[in-house]
Order: sequence, then C-alpha cells, then structure tokens
Amino acid sequence: MCGARGSTPAPGAEFARYGGHTCCLALASGGREDPDLILDAGTGLRAVTGLLHGRPFEGTLLLTHLHWDHIQGLPFFAGGDREDSAVSVLVPDQQDGVDAERVLAGQMSPPFFPIEPGQLRGHWEFDTVTPGERRSEAYTILAREVPHKGGRTFGYRISDGSATVAYIPDHCPTALGAGPDGLGEYHAAVLELADGADLLIHDAHLHGSEELARESFLGHACAEYAAALGERTGARAVVLFHHHPERTDERLDELCRHLREEVSPRVRPATQGEVIAL
Repeated sequence: MCGARGSTPAPGAEFARYGGHTCCLALASGGREDPDLILDAGTGLRAVTGLLHGRPFEGTLLLTHLHWDHIQGLPFFAGGDREDSAVSVLVPDQQDGVDAERVLAGQMSPPFFPIEPGQLRGHWEFDTVTPGERRSEAYTILAREVPHKGGRTFGYRISDGSATVAYIPDHCPTALGAGPDGLGEYHAAVLELADGADLLIHDAHLHGSEELARESFLGHACAEYAAALGERTGARAVVLFHHHPERTDERLDELCRHLREEVSPRVRPATQGEVIAL
C-alpha cells in the first residue's frame, strides 16, 4: 500500500500513521519479490522504487482514471524512468478517440511539466482498457465502469488464481440514486467487482450523512457504503481507501471504531507502507 490519500497529498504529523501520499498500490504475484502490477500512479508511486531493491520495474501500471491524485507520481517513478525498465501503462478508454499517451500528456507536458510521457527513459508502452476481462502478466483483470465525476472511471477485480482483490478507489454510487439506505445504489458493476473478494479496497472519502450531502457532488462514496458493500458481497475484508485529505489519524481511528461496531469487524483503514499477504 504505497499511497491511500485522496484528492491531494496530506503531509504533517497528524497524517503520519496512515500516510499522506495519494493513490498507489503495488502487487506481486505468486512468489515474486518485486511488484509486477501497479494500481494507479498517485504520489505514492515514488515509494514503489524502494520495493524494487535497485532493479528496474518490469510490468503493468493500471490506472482507474486520470485525475491528478492518480497520475501525479508518474514522472517521479525512478524504478520506471531508467534505461532498462519495461512499463506498460493502461488507461481507461476515453471514448473520444484520444490515445493513452496523448491524454496523459494533457497534464504531463510543457508548460505544466518539463517532459512528456514519451520522454521517460526505458521501454514505455501506452494503451487503453475497455470494460471486460483481460490478462496482464500473471493476473486476470476484470474492468467495469463505475460512476465518478469528471472523466471515465473504472473499478478492477484482479486475481492471480490464488486470491482476488477488488479495487474501487473512486466511486459515486449516489449518482445512480439514493439506494436502499441512502448511501447510493449497489449497482450491478460494483456488485460484480466485489463479489466474494478476499480484499475489497473501496473509496471511503466521506463519512456520515452530513459529509455525503455536503461533498458527494465531487464524486465520492462514504465509508459506510464501503462497509455495507463488503457485507452484501461477502468480501473477506474491507479496506477503506482514498482518505479525505483533512481526515487526521485520530479521526480515521474514530471512523473505523464506529464502522466495526455498527457494520462489520472486517473493516480497516488503508495504511501507507502496509504489506498485505493474500
């Protein structure tokens, strides 16, 4: 877990325990020591380099969408920006015909940044993902579109044959209606992604009805929805992700205590630097 914060990094002592880097997960299949699949490229991507122990990254970087907190780490990934790396970057199909490298260059190019994606060192390939199933390295990846404001967004279900992770970091279920409990609809795409997962990693940017009413227009879910989704789908564990940049460690502790008492003891907050073995 290389970065679990949402929207913007959150530096400072109040955020040190759960971490301030934005969205990034590194997965290693089978008995591998080095990660071969990275989910999202927030500022937490910088931390993946240390997991490579001096070796180049060789694998896939899979993006859920193109908001800043999911791509800003891309040019600072030292393990990928070297002559002997081999990086396959996959972004959601944009439906307007713009190719993957060009759409990334919309943020990573002058005058916003000194270089473009194609100028990173090593062997980089850029391609798009469409809804459905595909193979990547040792993984089977199911992509489904989920509602989120400001650009096409996917959630993923990833399996290496021994364990399954559902990764849905940005999700606005209220865009499809209030749902049975006022938290948003439990719609077909998200139910399929989370069904029986060993680990459900889900957007928990908001907490409680007041925050949901005040901030859901930005396109996020509340922690109560994530916990309830885990219960509905039989996920073995629910990891709260995309922490609000103003939610301190103390407030995250309180949120999780409440959810464990009211919904499920299987709920826990994502913690930067944590290694989860499945």
